[in-house]
Amino acid sequence: MPRDKTSSHERVLAAARAEFLACGYLNASMRRIAARAGMTAAGLYRHCRDKADLFEQLVTPPAERLNVWLDAHIARNVSGVRSGNAELWQETEIGMMREIVYPHMEDYRLLLTKSEGTRYADYLHDLTELHQVEMLRFLPLLREKGYPIRDVSAQELHLLLSAYTTALFEPVIHGYSLEEALRCLETVEAFFLPGWKQLMGF
Repeated sequence: MPRDKTSSHERVLAAARAEFLACGYLNASMRRIAARAGMTAAGLYRHCRDKADLFEQLVTPPAERLNVWLDAHIARNVSGVRSGNAELWQETEIGMMREIVYPHMEDYRLLLTKSEGTRYADYLHDLTELHQVEMLRFLPLLREKGYPIRDVSAQELHLLLSAYTTALFEPVIHGYSLEEALRCLETVEAFFLPGWKQLMGF
């Protein structure tokens, strides 16, 4: 279904966001969303196929923004290591949180805490798994280029990535203000970054 940008569609999205944030995906009501948007239920279905489609219209763009940032981040690191011009740790997921996630806290809180019953229900776990797969591909390249990487198992790496990812997203999950989240981010960076550097032989 085409995603129009009319004022009525924006009103629908605003109403849906409010309903999903208040009730979660499973308990959200299409009738209440329609009422919030000031239209009939029949009118609401001109903007979406069903509740699942409406939820995805809200959470897919923020999820894709993260994917784009992470893909570019990985590509830059791999290219830098292969060319011998690596500036590893100059850019980390800390920057992703500061630039993309925390300024749009509500979008990511919807994604992380209100998606039970959708394909995004285990989003944070899935994100950690994808990060783990990419790191396990990246570590042999670092070793090949002479970096003294510590021997770490997949299980150990999963543990570390889970702790790191959870810490990054806790301010979102708990609804911190932007100011509080950024302050916590400095603490997370100070705690985790030296450990990652040591693990990677820096």
